[in-house]
Amino acid sequence: MDKAALVNLELVNAEKMLAAMDSAELGISVAALAFITVYNGFRLVIASRKLDAEGLLQRHHLINVALRAAGIGGLDEPSFLIMKTTDPFIRDLKRAFGKTKDVCGARLGGQSFGDWYVEDGIVYRIS
Repeated sequence: MDKAALVNLELVNAEKMLAAMDSAELGISVAALAFITVYNGFRLVIASRKLDAEGLLQRHHLINVALRAAGIGGLDEPSFLIMKTTDPFIRDLKRAFGKTKDVCGARLGGQSFGDWYVEDGIVYRIS
């Protein structure tokens, strides 16, 4: 599978994952699919004040329950990172895109947010 097809598959799967999280009312306020150099791959980066209030294991549990309820299995999804809304990565994303009226589809790439270098990516939401 070529890289373009892989990216398209990642985009489709990320959108399905976000829809599942929305159905579970997890309050995802920041979502971006980013190729983070340190991971050498795409990650769905999400943040939510509702998830901030939970411990690490509970955050992952809530996401996994939402994904399973939507019929999304481990092989169907891109890996995801749950970050606190106060994380420097999330704060920098908000600074960069927070005043943009409609961020859905905004491209990321060739820049750093917090301590992470993003090679490529797309923003789904920032509120």
